[in-house]
Amino acid sequence: MLLPGHWEIVIIVLAILLLFGGKKIPELMKGLGSGIREFKKGTSGAEEQETPKEIENGKS
Repeated sequence: MLLPGHWEIVIIVLAILLLFGGKKIPELMKGLGSGIREFKKGTSGAEEQETPKEIENGKS
């Protein structure tokens, strides 16, 4: 898999700045961060919910 080089990343960042502007980017990053946080909570909650069921199945 090819990873983008330094110049490609710079061009992508500049394009994002032109599309969204400087004021909108912090709001987008805040939304992205809260989305990632909720996803981690959801995945860790699913693991915690499965653990008691596995313990009960092992005891019986």
